[in-house]
Amino acid sequence: MVTRRIGYAPGVYDMFHIGHLNILKHAASQCDYLIAGVVSDEMAFLAKGRNPVIPLSERIEIVASIDYVDEAIAETEPHKIDTWRNVGFDAIFKGDDWRGTPKGLELEREFAAVGVEVVYFPYTLDTSSTLLRAALEMSVSSRHPSTKI
Repeated sequence: MVTRRIGYAPGVYDMFHIGHLNILKHAASQCDYLIAGVVSDEMAFLAKGRNPVIPLSERIEIVASIDYVDEAIAETEPHKIDTWRNVGFDAIFKGDDWRGTPKGLELEREFAAVGVEVVYFPYTLDTSSTLLRAALEMSVSSRHPSTKI
């Protein structure tokens, strides 16, 4: 019997950049079928206190078009374990900025209990959506002081 390893790579994937591509590329190399969970606008707001710049429908379309991704879905559950119950996967992939943090340790505990491996990949320090957003806000505010991104 041939078993296939299903991987899950959640992320907001806002202002898609090389760090996102690296996570998806590394994740695809670790599984036979890769599902990218694109965090909904509501879940992103709950987690980060702000809405993504790019709307969910467009972020899903962008992520789904990446060759490394077999399927892109909207992630609408606040807890990854609930997503696992609905989707089913053998490994979850996260940036190593989660490693050793309270939320990363909780993720590891929850998934260890159901036999799902948590795999960390190097976080791209030079580029992040947060840095891009900050640069964009500075650029816009210097031209239009009352505009917020």
